[in-house]
Amino acid sequence: MKLDEIRQRIDKIDRELLVLLQERMSLAIRSKKFKSAVVDPGREEVVLSRAERMNLALVQSSFARQLLGTIIAESRRLQQEDLRLVAFQGEPGAYSEVACRRLVPGHAFIPCMEFVHVFEGVQEGYLDLGVVPVENSLEGAVTQVNDLLTTTDLKVIGEVRVAVNHCLLATEAVDVRDLRVVYSHPQALAQCQRFLIQNKLEARPYYDTAGAAKMLARENPRAAAAIASPLCAELYDMEIVAQGIADGAANSTRFLLLSRQPYQGRGDKTSIIFATAHQAGRLFNVLRLFAEADINLTRIASMPLRSDPGNYSFFLDFEGDMGDAHVTKVFKQLDEMGIAVKCLGSYPADQSS
Repeated sequence: MKLDEIRQRIDKIDRELLVLLQERMSLAIRSKKFKSAVVDPGREEVVLSRAERMNLALVQSSFARQLLGTIIAESRRLQQEDLRLVAFQGEPGAYSEVACRRLVPGHAFIPCMEFVHVFEGVQEGYLDLGVVPVENSLEGAVTQVNDLLTTTDLKVIGEVRVAVNHCLLATEAVDVRDLRVVYSHPQALAQCQRFLIQNKLEARPYYDTAGAAKMLARENPRAAAAIASPLCAELYDMEIVAQGIADGAANSTRFLLLSRQPYQGRGDKTSIIFATAHQAGRLFNVLRLFAEADINLTRIASMPLRSDPGNYSFFLDFEGDMGDAHVTKVFKQLDEMGIAVKCLGSYPADQSS
């Protein structure tokens, strides 16, 4: 191997070490929820002794113990900070983490494999808050999240709309003409199809946009790139070869912030779910109440009821707080009509767009 090749391998290993260290810190800070005290001398000694027992020719046992001791000390420091654990679905660098950083800056962002794990973690108290996508400007409602919202006891306490800026990422600065393969989520690949065709790039589906970037940073396959967020470039030390490569018009996703407790204060936006019989005029009668009360609706979506095929749940967002007099009057009228309503919460509307 030549010097340049050796240095490239070292850079790859350094990148992977830091990514793994981020994962370890995330797990360490989560462990705080299950312990009575931050410091656990017995557990720490087990970890350090295991490192010393490993027979690594080029890593002396004393250095291994010192290195892990430093990592444990930093884990302990993080656990002692008053950081809220904010869950999101996907790998670090996903657009959901971008939303977390906007909604709860400066706290600990915890990746989860599935949306249901976000809901369960917050509901059971293992995680403090959850951030989930509810709708996309191009793809519409996020069906799985909307389904979970119909059964959860969690409350919506905030929202944010995040612009989806698809970027072409590589492990080093490279001309797009030297690339051959691009990994990403099928939806992202489809949204960037024109760019891929124009540059004669082979699209290879991957389970997650951020997951594709993470894989690329770890494995560094030849002539390969990923489509992911600009945040992934920062987290995985990658180069942005091209950005804004989506084919269509502006693309954005709306995210909700979930908590076990309702928003403390007056909100200027409210989300509700209601069900009504599948009969002519029933939905119109409900919506008419909001119109007559001069309440502005910002979203209405429907989803079939799994427990009652043929009938639907309706998701409604409107301007105002549940405590407002004209809103209270509408809900009294809904109750008189026999319409079952579930209030997800009143919360501050996103003012960034």
